[in-house]
Amino acid sequence: MPRKLPVLAAAALTVSALGIGVVPADAGEPHPPGTGTGTEDTAGKKTPVPDIAPGMLRSVSKELGITVADARRRIVNEQRAVTVDRKLRKKLGGHYGGAWVTGATSKLVVATTDRDDTATIKAEGARPKVVRNSLARLDAAKRALDGSAVRRAPRGTAVWAVDVRSNSVIVRAGEPAAARAFLTRSGAPSSLVRVMRSAEKPRTYDEDLRGGDAYYTNGSTGCSIGFPVTKGNKDGFVTAGHCGTEGGRTTGRNRAAQGTVKGSSFPGDDYAWVAANKDWRAKPYVKGPGATNVTVSGSVEVPAGSSVCRSGATSGWHCGTVEQRDATVTYREGTVRGLTRTSVCAEPGDSGGPFISGDQAQGTTSGGSGDCSTGGTTYFQPVAEPLAEYGLTLSTG
Repeated sequence: MPRKLPVLAAAALTVSALGIGVVPADAGEPHPPGTGTGTEDTAGKKTPVPDIAPGMLRSVSKELGITVADARRRIVNEQRAVTVDRKLRKKLGGHYGGAWVTGATSKLVVATTDRDDTATIKAEGARPKVVRNSLARLDAAKRALDGSAVRRAPRGTAVWAVDVRSNSVIVRAGEPAAARAFLTRSGAPSSLVRVMRSAEKPRTYDEDLRGGDAYYTNGSTGCSIGFPVTKGNKDGFVTAGHCGTEGGRTTGRNRAAQGTVKGSSFPGDDYAWVAANKDWRAKPYVKGPGATNVTVSGSVEVPAGSSVCRSGATSGWHCGTVEQRDATVTYREGTVRGLTRTSVCAEPGDSGGPFISGDQAQGTTSGGSGDCSTGGTTYFQPVAEPLAEYGLTLSTG
């Protein structure tokens, strides 16, 4: 749904986090870069405190309605939770039911189908929850829905995703009866699926107009740069696939020649990469609050419930939380699988812009519903897939 755009435009947005654990008493005040004092987990092991941009702390505090001190605790905890969750996923094996963070300071919860695993989970400093279904079983049901949608697009059904917190697959539909018919056709066990009435009508955000800056494809379609990348000696960036097809020529926010779309996938996926000309250089930044640079240090995926912020050319910087991973979304242009649902707002022109948690790249804006005046829901394409598909290296600092 591209639209011809005016020449003027540019704004910003980006950032996000996740966690568990105890934070020092002075956590409400950000430390200067490199001066984190460290925290201790329940096993008494010291964990370095990450550098957190003050602007990010203020944004998370404001948009999630928590104190700056809690925002700092939240980000530290969310980043630690990644390591704990990875360890427990391996230990629990087939019993693993997913993980998420909860509360103002993001305490980690890990689900299992075996009550005997609770001591193991507690030993790692996480809160256990015994559930009926393993994550593997829920993922299988979701794949059945995906397969059915490929064969026949579901009527009146916008989004479906595994929701680890409710231990089910949630289907959001404007027409619940049609959604139930879709469920029956898929063969997915009805006991694993919850159909919810929803007015969501996701659309892509490329139609109106830097990480977070504006760029244009073929002189008209306005989107946002995702994350700067390199491929060999070539600099460029990842963005949304619906922002332009392979071979498209791009210009920057100043309308100067910028590069060429070298790869694009949409629908099915929603990612692309642009190889820039010699005048443009990949830097490890996204445009943060107040146009400050937020440094990208990696791309570790955070759990559900984590805080996350986004930067975009139209609406700037906004924050919220990760709701579900691996969501399948039906746009009018087609169905896209493997997206992440968030509570962050976005608007047309924000498509392709970066989602970041703490200093970790999460993905690029795909689409959603609502806006940043009334609030909304936005989906992002995880960044790991285009990096692997095109052999790209994330620009980090």
